[in-house]
Amino acid sequence: MQTLMVDFIISLDGYGHGEGWPGFWGLEGPEYLGWLEDHPEHTALFGARTYRLMSGFAAEMPAEFAPMTAQPKIVFSSTLEEPLTWANTELVTTDPVDALRALKSDHPRPLHTVGSLTLTRALLRAGIVDRFRVVVFPVITGVTGRERIFDGYPDIALDLVESRTFDGRLQLLEYVPTLIDGPPGG
Repeated sequence: MQTLMVDFIISLDGYGHGEGWPGFWGLEGPEYLGWLEDHPEHTALFGARTYRLMSGFAAEMPAEFAPMTAQPKIVFSSTLEEPLTWANTELVTTDPVDALRALKSDHPRPLHTVGSLTLTRALLRAGIVDRFRVVVFPVITGVTGRERIFDGYPDIALDLVESRTFDGRLQLLEYVPTLIDGPPGG
């Protein structure tokens, strides 16, 4: 059985990116970038919107995105059509929750989401996410922040299983998520 990991990079106030900010809020450092390169092989999971964005970056900056281009990817979409332009990408047009339940049983690699807020919400609501990992960047993007990561999520208890600091400023927090019906004692 493969694991399903939700993976986000966020600002301290919970945004996925900020208007006018560079990727990684301009704070990626050698330790963090080295850790990204050393990830065990996995299959990247995308929703249509994130796929369009990331495949566009890969087309514009092929050298920088070569590792992700070589990696197996699955995009879940009812709007995209084959053939997909980004190499090593499989299109799944059926329900992503049902598809990922099946993939967890027989896929050869661990599965990690990349962004994809709508997809991630559905997977968490279904209770099929094994790990929830965020890397918190030390910025607050209250005015320029776009895409609040956690809006619309179900209530989830998180059991911390790993934490780490990169480059003296970035915080990795990895949890095992458990759906809950509401606040404890309610």
